[in-house]
Amino acid sequence: MLRGALAAAVTPLVDDHLDEEAVGPYVDFLASSGLDGLLALGTTGEGLLFRAEERRRVVEAFVAASGGRLQVAVHCGAQTTADTVALAAHAAEAGVDAVAVIGPPYFQLDERALLEHFAAAAAACAPLPFYVYEFERASGYRVPVPVLHELRGRAPNLAGLKVSDAPFERFSPYLIEGLDVFVGPEALIYEGLRAGAAGAVSGLAAAFPDRVAAVVREPTEAGAIALGELRAAVETCPRHAALKFVLGLRGVPVREEVRRPLRQLSKAEREEIRGWLVSS
Repeated sequence: MLRGALAAAVTPLVDDHLDEEAVGPYVDFLASSGLDGLLALGTTGEGLLFRAEERRRVVEAFVAASGGRLQVAVHCGAQTTADTVALAAHAAEAGVDAVAVIGPPYFQLDERALLEHFAAAAAACAPLPFYVYEFERASGYRVPVPVLHELRGRAPNLAGLKVSDAPFERFSPYLIEGLDVFVGPEALIYEGLRAGAAGAVSGLAAAFPDRVAAVVREPTEAGAIALGELRAAVETCPRHAALKFVLGLRGVPVREEVRRPLRQLSKAEREEIRGWLVSS
């Protein structure tokens, strides 16, 4: 079962391929910063932009680099159930600690379709802990709470959820008794943990793991607000490239490169980031 503070990790790239040489130093950076684990290939990790064979190699690289120092969860959500099932099965074989799956984007699936999709994915990685990734803005729709209750009866390995919805009124319906919920929006970490969440899976922690880990360890309202402000600063630029650029500034050999159609930073954006990074 996952616990504590996890980074929604970036995926290091070079020439539009996985930068395998950067994965080890990047995982070392995360492991030395007080985190409990990482989620690979989620929204921050550009997961849906990679082909299945690329995603399998990313999983293997992160598992090898972690060496048991960090919990490694993997997002295996894909557009089709067949691809999702294949990725979940591979992740379990590769030795990850948990699998997460978002509702397939674009088509707004009804409750029956979603239930069957999640149940198939959970079965593919069983008995590994399985987490539903709820993110309405990314998938285009919310996972209905009744689907989760039905899924508990179909998937004994359903362990919980990562919930990236905000504000708290959109987040709180997923705080279901008996399921471990991980907070996505950093500004909600204090409120979420106080309401019973098990931890946080944070995109901001991809480049600021020490700051996020500190707030998860000792949650305060002021700490969560500060993280929210830092996240807002990152979001003024293309987020994926910005997080990778910050990693480079922090001495981690991760390039700014992202998978298109995401874009890299402009010169002005790089200077803007340098400015607020120094002041923060």
